[in-house]
Amino acid sequence: MGASGSKSRGLWPFASSAAGGGGAEGPGGQQALARPRGARAATPFVFTRRGSMYYDEDGDLAHEFYEETIVTKNGRKRAKLKRIHKNLIPQGIVKLEHPRIHVDFPVIICEV
Repeated sequence: MGASGSKSRGLWPFASSAAGGGGAEGPGGQQALARPRGARAATPFVFTRRGSMYYDEDGDLAHEFYEETIVTKNGRKRAKLKRIHKNLIPQGIVKLEHPRIHVDFPVIICEV
């Protein structure tokens, strides 16, 4: 629970042969890092992420957009906020300011 599930699809670039990534045995029987698939070598860092915000028709950027509507009830006017779901454009790919470590990269952090 909470994992991205990329290990089960065989896309985990940091895997050893025991983890199902197809890694090679190194000298002395030790497991080496997985060989990169394709032309690009795998890196434990992530440089981009999918944006969580949206653009509206005016070009404003926010997580959620609301529209104020006036509701008349028992002769009283009341302002109510209605969430907008239509005509929103996802932000897309966002470049991270500082690289992050990939969620599937096995790391143990300890204080010395």
